[in-house]
Amino acid sequence: MAKNTDSVRAAGGEAEAELATGISAEDYRAALRRHPAGVTIVTLDSEAGPVGFTATSFASVSLNPPLVSFNIAHSSSSIGALHSADSLVIHLLGEHQQHLAQRFARSADQRFADRSLWARLDTGEPVLHGTPSWLRVTVDQLIPVGDHTLVIGLVTRVHAEDDDESAAAPLLYHEGRYYRPTPLDNCNTHSGDFQGALARDVVR
Repeated sequence: MAKNTDSVRAAGGEAEAELATGISAEDYRAALRRHPAGVTIVTLDSEAGPVGFTATSFASVSLNPPLVSFNIAHSSSSIGALHSADSLVIHLLGEHQQHLAQRFARSADQRFADRSLWARLDTGEPVLHGTPSWLRVTVDQLIPVGDHTLVIGLVTRVHAEDDDESAAAPLLYHEGRYYRPTPLDNCNTHSGDFQGALARDVVR
C-alpha cells in the first residue's frame, strides 16, 4: 500500500497523523487494507548486482502498445537502481511462492542470497524459478506521484510456465496476510458479459 505524506500535529500532547486532504493516515490505510491485491516481485540488474522487491501495485495499463505499471516508494532502497535501469522483470507470483514474497520484503542483502532460486535472462535481468508468469519490460516512463514513483513499462517478452505447481492459484495479499483465491459458487453467471466488459475496458 502506498505510504502517506502525512503531517504530524500535536493535540493534547498526542501526535496525530493527518494527510494533506484532512483525512487521517490510519483511516486511509485501513480502507486500502480491505482491497486484496495480487503479489508480484520486480527484479532488475544494476552495477552493484541484482535488485528486487515485492510489489502489490501492479496493473495493466494498455493493450496496444502493451503497457503495465507499478509504483515504488521514494524511500525504498531500490529506488536508485530502478531509476538507472532500462529494463526489468515483473513476476506474477503463485500461491506456492509465499516464501519468495516474504524474502523480497526483507533487507536487500538477503533477497538474492540463495543462488538456487534465480538465474539470469540472456538480457541480464534476474528471473525467479517456478514463477507462473513473468513479463520482461523496458522502462517507458518514470512519473513522480506524491511520495512514490509510478513506473510504466513496455512489455517485450511474456513467459508462462506449464508445470502443475506453477499453474497453481495466484498469491494474494489482504489485511496483512497472504491468501489464495477461492471461486464463488455462481462464478460462471454472466461470465461472458463480464469478460467482454473487461476486454472493452482494456481496448479503450
